Amino acid sequence: MIGTKVFGGARRALDSPLYRKYWTGHSITSVGRWMYRTSVGWLAWELTHSSAWLGVLAVADLLPTVILTILAGAFADSFGFMRIIRISQICAALFTAVLAALVILKLITIEILLVITIFLGASESLGQPARMSIVNALVPKRDLASAIALGSASFNASRIVGPGIAGALILWFGSGPVLALCALIYAYFYLVLRTIHIDDTSTTKRSSKGLLRDIMAGVGYAWSHKGIRFVITLLAATSFFIRPVVDLMPAVSARLFSGGPTGLALLLAAIGVGAVTASLWLARRGDTKGLTSLLVLSTSATGIALAAAVQFTNIYAGAAVLCVMGFFMLIGNVAAQSLVQNSVEHEFRARVSSLFIIFAYGLPAVGAVIQGWIATHIGLNVAIGVGASMMLVAWFWARPQRQTMSKMLNETGSGGRDRA
Repeated sequence: MIGTKVFGGARRALDSPLYRKYWTGHSITSVGRWMYRTSVGWLAWELTHSSAWLGVLAVADLLPTVILTILAGAFADSFGFMRIIRISQICAALFTAVLAALVILKLITIEILLVITIFLGASESLGQPARMSIVNALVPKRDLASAIALGSASFNASRIVGPGIAGALILWFGSGPVLALCALIYAYFYLVLRTIHIDDTSTTKRSSKGLLRDIMAGVGYAWSHKGIRFVITLLAATSFFIRPVVDLMPAVSARLFSGGPTGLALLLAAIGVGAVTASLWLARRGDTKGLTSLLVLSTSATGIALAAAVQFTNIYAGAAVLCVMGFFMLIGNVAAQSLVQNSVEHEFRARVSSLFIIFAYGLPAVGAVIQGWIATHIGLNVAIGVGASMMLVAWFWARPQRQTMSKMLNETGSGGRDRA
């Protein structure tokens, strides 16, 4: 009882044995994933000493997510969330083990590393919609927001912990043994998944009408559901106008604050601290009621915080405001994911999740290219100012609909779906 008062919904979510087991394993494998990324980045640098190759590998890691995620959502809805996650995890373990062996045996080349990076990215994209969707089956409905926020907290924490561990181990042992450890971590999570059994009957018994028709049905469902369409529109605004600024942070550090790598680290750490704080607060809050208002609020708050941060010349003041931006950016992301998972019909869950992933993780790459072009040819302040202003436009559009959408998104099923 005391634990519930102190930790709120987070304690209730972790009281669920299946979710606790899944969250623990997933948190550990998230650390392993960031260890892997750090190791591969250093390995690529050792092989080529080329910044261009680092960029190519980053694209190779992201591209399968953008291309294959929509297919993965259809597969997960047809064959079951847990089955798809297990396949994805064992493939990741095998590809990483092969890479580790090649590095230890000194047989690795940058071309082989590129191919393995693409295959590993594809295996992870296969499991992403299912990972996002399965939380709904592991906790009671009232604890859904807390469970999603806990997952977000562990992911953001792993972005700090994973590279730190990898950096120390690479210094002592080299990239090969670190990659072998990552493969073991992936295999560990696969074994954990083998012990988790959920009722996937409503998913696996769904009759497929063909992959393309299943995908189009999922897209059509998301578009016809007024509440989900509302959420994805606000998510797309944040992904396109705010999140690309993270990729431009080296320029922000150098041009606006006259900071070097240390300044860049400070700014990125400030955003990360804000995100982790928001995750923990939402996990403790533990309620889907009010999330629509928080989503709408985050739309304006991120824009205002971003615009305010670049007005300072003192990097510490700018970092403090960027921490606020990170806080509200994460609130918007978790609120959007929770509202979608709460309101979507089960048979469309993974396909709608795949759309969420594309907008949340694919769209920022497009925004980064466009904002980078504006920053180069017109000015960095102009690029940031345009993004911040568009977030206020999105807020003016969303605010009058807040109450109606809140009622719609707190319903389970097709309450918000347009009817012919």
